Amino acid sequence: MVVMPNTIIKPWGFEIKLTDDSLPYSGKIAFTKAGHRWSLQSHDQKTETITLLSGQAKFTLGQDTNEMKPNIGYTVLPNTIHRFEAISDCVTVEIATPEIGTTTRLQDDFNRPSETETIRNSPNRGWNNLNE
Repeated sequence: MVVMPNTIIKPWGFEIKLTDDSLPYSGKIAFTKAGHRWSLQSHDQKTETITLLSGQAKFTLGQDTNEMKPNIGYTVLPNTIHRFEAISDCVTVEIATPEIGTTTRLQDDFNRPSETETIRNSPNRGWNNLNE
């Protein structure tokens, strides 16, 4: 099976989805612009490991926020609050279980709602302000 990468525009940068939805895992590469951050969020079903490939970033996992070390996997289990924050332009890779369930956004700099299956299947996952 050959999968054509799928780019998902995000308000903080973009993700390149590398795997087909039919597989029992998912893989993404993300570019996050300096000074931007992902939602403070948790997933009710998804487990993911995020690795910083380049740049400088902070990562919140539960109650702790620390500077990320490059090439180290940070694993997020279901229902764990987490957030990625780019200090400089960053590239990350994420390997995870399939994207199922709900991503609950506790805080979001772009006022996006929690991500359900319906939102996940809409263009750019429901975020459409490409001018920000």
